[in-house]
Amino acid sequence: MDSKYKTFMRVFYHHRFKHMSHKNFLLILSVVVGIITGLASVLIKNMTHGIEVFGKNHFIMNHSEFYFLFPIVGLLITYWIKRYIIREDISHGIPSTLLAISKKKGVMRRFQMYGSMLTAPFTVGFGGSAGLEGPVVVTGSAMGSNLSRWFRLNSKERTLFISCGAAGSIACIFNAPIASIVFAIEIFSLDLTLSSLIPLLISSISATLVYYLFLDAQTSAFVISLTEGFKVSETYLYLIFGLFTAFLSIYFSVIYNKFDKFFSRIKNNYVKILIGGVSLSILLYLIPPLYGEGYLVIRDMLHGVQENMVQDFLVPSYITNHYHIVLLLLGILIFKPIASSVTFGAGGVGGIFAPTLFLGAVGGYVFAFFLNHTLDLDLNTTHFALVGMSGTISGVLQGPLTGIFLIAELTTGYGLFTPLMIVSLVSYLISKKVLKYSVYTSELAKKGQLMTHNKDKSILSSLGVCQVAEHNFVTASPQMNLGQLLREVVAVSKRNIYPVVDHEDKLLGIITLDDIREIMFNADLYDTLSIREILRQPPELIFADQENMETVIKKFKSSGAWNLPVIKEGKYHGFISKSKLFGIYRQKLLEVSQI
Repeated sequence: MDSKYKTFMRVFYHHRFKHMSHKNFLLILSVVVGIITGLASVLIKNMTHGIEVFGKNHFIMNHSEFYFLFPIVGLLITYWIKRYIIREDISHGIPSTLLAISKKKGVMRRFQMYGSMLTAPFTVGFGGSAGLEGPVVVTGSAMGSNLSRWFRLNSKERTLFISCGAAGSIACIFNAPIASIVFAIEIFSLDLTLSSLIPLLISSISATLVYYLFLDAQTSAFVISLTEGFKVSETYLYLIFGLFTAFLSIYFSVIYNKFDKFFSRIKNNYVKILIGGVSLSILLYLIPPLYGEGYLVIRDMLHGVQENMVQDFLVPSYITNHYHIVLLLLGILIFKPIASSVTFGAGGVGGIFAPTLFLGAVGGYVFAFFLNHTLDLDLNTTHFALVGMSGTISGVLQGPLTGIFLIAELTTGYGLFTPLMIVSLVSYLISKKVLKYSVYTSELAKKGQLMTHNKDKSILSSLGVCQVAEHNFVTASPQMNLGQLLREVVAVSKRNIYPVVDHEDKLLGIITLDDIREIMFNADLYDTLSIREILRQPPELIFADQENMETVIKKFKSSGAWNLPVIKEGKYHGFISKSKLFGIYRQKLLEVSQI
């Protein structure tokens, strides 16, 4: 079988290189990536909704107590699939994709093509307060990466097709091909050139056609037609609302990070599931709109039917006026980030895109609804719900252009483009000021693994300390005298710096050629002068386990050194030299500029 496969691939590559240009092959491959990622998106979405509808129709509708059981069951099934079927840890979707771009040269493992597809429907379908966009994106990106590897494309082309897979996934989920391209460029820090834009366009269009073939656009939660446009007189209200969405974004991010730290300290997975499942069950029982993706709640917001949102609460008889409704909706705003964070912390597989949209839609509706009944205004609650989604995307994901174009496309027009820009900009600027990184990038940034639109930082983030460390330095022992140092180290070394290490490979100090230049020909000192007397401490140490290349550059700048020793796990590991670092940097810069 293996020989037949190799024969087939040889024939395929021969035919391809003989009859098709590389550029045309990339365009054809972008069509394939768009179609398969679109199909994967449809499959994940339908599986999730099938599980959710079955559970609600057969259990929850008549026995609301099943709210206590469903989340735990979903988390257990998710964990068992990860442990016994996939046998890999499925990390959150988009951060793992960003990691593949920044540190793994566009290589994503094969299980990522189906891991989220098998697990996310059970997490979300059984009530996990998460979205499907993250799992869909990592599935599409992994398909793009592995197809690129199969056809032996280079690292830059693999990165391009990771972005094509992500764009196709978003395009199919939302029927928003333009926003999906903006998403890939903005979130994945893809350099926009004509050669990268065309494949993105093709993949997005292909995935959108899959959407029209397999999904009913009219049943989407986001189908909405604007009946009126932007009123200039409401500009100041949108500025205030931008502040409100920034607050919601910061609140979501802080809650997410706190629960992530809390659950990361729990090592037993079953304890995580128990704590997370029980907590989520209580929240769903008390606040049913927190169940699953929440797109039905968003639809109610956009169509102004708040009664549907509160009728499942345990206390519907208390809903006697508008202020009670506002209080219930504020409860949803407060507990949605908690429910989503608990879902992820307990091991659920999902994304934060849907919870972010949910938060913005509810926040926008509450803002306009409250002002209408308090100040006797006539604000359009649908407009504020739509603009709210853009604001929270800009704040939580730190993707203002994605937020603007996504909502503009969903409304099939640009009547709200001005308020979308106002709210998104205000929310983004304030959130960025308070939170340097988004929930997608915070963990990667801490490890120095984050790719950015800044080319210098992107190149540095793609380099590892151990990757640029040199090991051809001859080490000296602290028991040596000057004569032994000259005969056994200096004479055989091609470098002018000599690390002194003990029997456990711990660095005690360094000796340079300049340190011994004036005494190296004084034979009287060969037997009497110990190198302990002439070694000195290096100006800086580089700790491979703790530092990234940005801090390494800062240490070179502050110390003025040309070589700095590297310490790994407490032991001497080698040196990093400016010359090699700059050489690798120049090579990487050429590679980055090729697409």
